[in-house]
Amino acid sequence: MNTENQTTECKREWKDEYLDWICGFANSQGGRLFVGIDDKGHIHGLSNRDKLLKDIPNQIRQAMGIVPEVNLHSDGGGHEYLEIIIAPYPVPLSVKGKYFIRSGATNQLLSGPALDRFMQQKIGLRWESLPILSLRMDDLDDRMIDTFLKKAIAKGRITQEAQSDSKLDMIKRLRLINGDHLTNAAALLFGKESSYFFTGAYIKIGFFVSDAEIIYQDEIGGPLLQQIDQALDTLHLKYLKAKITYQGIQRIEKYPFPLEALREAILNAIIHKDYSSGVPIQISVYDERLYIGNVGQLPAEWSLDVLLGKHVSVPFNPTIARIFYLIGYVESWGRGVEKILTACKNDGIPEPEYTIRPADIMLKFTAHPDRIIPSGHTVIGNDLTDVTDNVTDNVTDVTDNVTDVTDNLRDKELSVLKLILEKNSYTTSEMAVELAVSRQTIARSLKVLREKNLIRRIGSDRKGRWEVVGKLT
Repeated sequence: MNTENQTTECKREWKDEYLDWICGFANSQGGRLFVGIDDKGHIHGLSNRDKLLKDIPNQIRQAMGIVPEVNLHSDGGGHEYLEIIIAPYPVPLSVKGKYFIRSGATNQLLSGPALDRFMQQKIGLRWESLPILSLRMDDLDDRMIDTFLKKAIAKGRITQEAQSDSKLDMIKRLRLINGDHLTNAAALLFGKESSYFFTGAYIKIGFFVSDAEIIYQDEIGGPLLQQIDQALDTLHLKYLKAKITYQGIQRIEKYPFPLEALREAILNAIIHKDYSSGVPIQISVYDERLYIGNVGQLPAEWSLDVLLGKHVSVPFNPTIARIFYLIGYVESWGRGVEKILTACKNDGIPEPEYTIRPADIMLKFTAHPDRIIPSGHTVIGNDLTDVTDNVTDNVTDVTDNVTDVTDNLRDKELSVLKLILEKNSYTTSEMAVELAVSRQTIARSLKVLREKNLIRRIGSDRKGRWEVVGKLT
């Protein structure tokens, strides 16, 4: 006898409370409940089989209005047991006003946003497709729409002619209108102030020295299409410390976690997040490990083995996923997890660990032991050198000869430094536009300047400012 799983439950004896389990199977993909068998698969038999054969079907019909198949079986040794077969139902079912679903080998009571989402899905609606009555076309960011169009056309997934479409026609083409109103997905992807409508539509990043002590943190908000780049830039520039080695005069940086794996993991979190929860994506960074936590859930019939193996693409938010597909950020083949595992393997770090719970998913990356750099230190070759944890107003002690340091900067880094001197509130994106280079190029230049103790960031990435350390001549 098989043990309990997504579609199988065993009970040594029947109790009326097991109607909740019947409801959970009916609201999921169906299943079988055995009576007279314990959760180890041992058959104990029935003491009142005739009564159960009559009462159980009647109880289920009266509680939920469905008629299951109830079969009597024998193990051939004098022990009998019942098999109750429950089919999946297309409409939501409840027991005494309570709704249940099957999650793995457990039965879950639905409430709050999870219940709302369940009801919407049962009647063919998704939260991302629900209309926002107060959202207007003027509330969408034209620059984000233009950026999307350019990337999608460059990728060949939207035709050049789309540039001549009106804003309204483009939004309709992207399925971001429900009736006469813009949808939740439209606000998340292109809204100027998506935080006005959704309390948790952002990414929170924090650096921890222990589970109880956080040193600093950032929040990455705005349209979803720009959150991925901003989150990676913030991790790269502020949170991840590279081990630096040299081959001849070539500088080689080795980060504790592969950036391509982090990028794929954050993309997965953005696309599969339950935005109705009001809880942000959370990235917790430690010296030796990194967690990405996301409120969401696997498809009802999936297990961890299915997630880690070859599988089809089943996005939690298919409209949002399609937008990211059109600009080439993701594919539509369900290869995201495979790409994460491959990137970690190629980088020589352990395979990431997934923790799946009914309402959230946690991914843990573990750094290679040789690349763990304790907080407050930097590694050059094999020598561990202390660096200042806090840059104080008395910065001349750290950079007594800033002029000599700038002599060794490349033109791109000097150009970035000049921009900061002109306006210290420049963002990475604005600098990229000013210098006509990519965001990645700006990010690399900023990283060099910070490593040389020439600049530091005050405040958050969105609302903070740059400060030049020392005096340049």
